[in-house]
Amino acid sequence: MSTPAAPLRDDRRVVLVVAILASFVVGLDASVVNVALPAIRHELGGGLVVQQWVVDAYMVTLGSLILVAGSLSDLFGRVRIITLGLIVFGVASIACAAAPTSEVLIVSRALQGVGGALVTPSSLALIIAAFRGAAQGRAIGSWTAWSSAAVIVGPVVGGLIVDGIGWRWIFVLTAVPIAVTIPLVARISGDVRPPVRPRVDVVGAVLAVVGIGGVVLGLIEQERLGWSSPVVVAALVVGGLALVAFVPWERRAVQPLVDLRLFRARNFAVGNLATLSIYGAIGMVGFVVTLFLQEVWAFPAWVAGLATLPPTVLLLLLSTTIGSFAGRYGPRWFMAAGPAFAAGGAFLMLSVGDDPAAYWWTVLPGLVLVGLGISLMVTPLTSAVLGPVPEREAGIGSAVNNAVARIASLVVVALAGVVLGGAMSTVGFHRAVVVMGLLLLAGSVVSAVGIRNPDREESRPDGS
Repeated sequence: MSTPAAPLRDDRRVVLVVAILASFVVGLDASVVNVALPAIRHELGGGLVVQQWVVDAYMVTLGSLILVAGSLSDLFGRVRIITLGLIVFGVASIACAAAPTSEVLIVSRALQGVGGALVTPSSLALIIAAFRGAAQGRAIGSWTAWSSAAVIVGPVVGGLIVDGIGWRWIFVLTAVPIAVTIPLVARISGDVRPPVRPRVDVVGAVLAVVGIGGVVLGLIEQERLGWSSPVVVAALVVGGLALVAFVPWERRAVQPLVDLRLFRARNFAVGNLATLSIYGAIGMVGFVVTLFLQEVWAFPAWVAGLATLPPTVLLLLLSTTIGSFAGRYGPRWFMAAGPAFAAGGAFLMLSVGDDPAAYWWTVLPGLVLVGLGISLMVTPLTSAVLGPVPEREAGIGSAVNNAVARIASLVVVALAGVVLGGAMSTVGFHRAVVVMGLLLLAGSVVSAVGIRNPDREESRPDGS
């Protein structure tokens, strides 16, 4: 049993604002940095390798620590861990802004990833503990919408800052919401904590960090070094072996990092399986469409960025409403219909040719359908996966789903070169959208067959 979360429910409005701001900070940082890369290379030197590691250092630490951070959230309290994460993220942001060399900047970016890992599962776990039913669906929808807003705001604001006062100020920008959020966190009067002194599954934590970190590192570095590189092979092999060893260890651990009984809950298991397929497709959409618009249709980078915004805008506009409906009627058919609509949008882009003017009747309507589909399923998917998870394990439940989504996206993007045939072309783009469509259809079928609405769902793994 965990300590009751009634005080959290008394502070619902503050909890929602904190969860949104914390998630917004992480999303803003991820979206704003890319526009600063040319300026960073110009000032600090190091070429393309430095640019890649400014991005990758953050992704590796964030991805590898997400499971551990989710477990710590459950063991020591969401409020405590989210506060620690915000402090680490803020300090790292200032270190990035003041970095005298590229090496210091990369290390600071890795530290930002540590802070982001602590914040991400805790922010959603706060919502799960504080809200129930349709209210939880609306809250998750708002959280999703504002997290998506960071993707829209980041490149635009970041571009203005880089061109106006310099790239270092974008890291100051990410620290500003933290200064607002930490005092709000202090106003939350309750939390979900175990009644006894927690024990950390150290071996499980090490296996999780090495396993996920190795896989993430290998998938990221293969783009630069190639599949045959010793670094890539070693990272993937070591990471894979650690993940294989992780499962039997967790089965026999007294207090495991991840309670594998969570996967006995049908919606948790099926929802994560759907996540693997759907988020793989979403990762490919963002990568392939943007690349095609720039390399084949010769769109400037900022135009390509605007041209691929429809899915994010629709997600921002519709998530809260869809979350409310899914909370009232159940997630199943939203999760089935959403990927099917998105698959239709992917297949519609098979009509793309070599004429850039065709954007208006090929890519744009395809992206609108993709955006509508994503909007229909993202919030219900989150609700379905975390619905059967006990409150005391909401942090690790959120972390598992987040890790599955990130790895799925990385795997598909890493394999994009094989799908595209080694270089972007119209024919390669057609192959890629077929793969997207098939992955989305698979997610739709898995959801329709496997997901159960709450009134038909089995009890939570803890018997509640």
